[in-house]
Amino acid sequence: MDGQAGVPDPPVAPRAYETVVAWVEERILDGRLHVGDQVPAERELSARLGVSRSVVREAVRSLEAQGVLTPSVGAGRAGGTRVSALPSGALTRLLRLHVALAHFPLDEVVEVRTALERLSARLAATHATAGDLERLRTHLEEMRTATDREGFNDGDTAFHVALARAAGNGLAADTTEAIREALRRPLMELFSRLEERPYVDLVADLMREHEAIYDAVASGDPAAAEELVEAHVRTAWRRLQGPAATMAP
Repeated sequence: MDGQAGVPDPPVAPRAYETVVAWVEERILDGRLHVGDQVPAERELSARLGVSRSVVREAVRSLEAQGVLTPSVGAGRAGGTRVSALPSGALTRLLRLHVALAHFPLDEVVEVRTALERLSARLAATHATAGDLERLRTHLEEMRTATDREGFNDGDTAFHVALARAAGNGLAADTTEAIREALRRPLMELFSRLEERPYVDLVADLMREHEAIYDAVASGDPAAAEELVEAHVRTAWRRLQGPAATMAP
């Protein structure tokens, strides 16, 4: 609302380059542009969308920074700008930043994380390979031998990311990794508030819970794995959470 009561603010007009970005995104989403396809040349897009060539360049740079477009070296049809296969690392980075900067209440983030962890644990109990199990054991050992709270949290994060990777669902794994990494700082802040004795007791309990999850996955018991991982996430959060309920920027 503006200064006059009851009078809504006028809608904010999109910036010029957003028109170009939206044009590209729409054609990717509806299937008119695929990975490897060349987008129209700068001159053509400028004329088609009624914007300046500098605006087109700004939009292309933005999409390249996101990993959506990539420049191709060459003359004629071999060159230009093409739709790229967005690497999973880029997706994880964008999700991680979005979760960290959007000020979601931590309880909401934990709810989503719990649902993803259940999916990952259930699928991992069915699909985990010998290599996956070895990585999980490695991260268990990292937690067991950690000499400080940060080291334990790093091992904890790595265990849950490895569990998601073992599920064989790339989207679930990337999303889990993004959320877990976004939670890293607030979790470390909560860890740091614990006195030494409560911290030692919590770590002992967390180790038992991680080992039980590992055993369920290794033995191929999806029902037990998903129940154990949900109980672990919820119990750990209840024991860690303080009065603040919103993620810090």
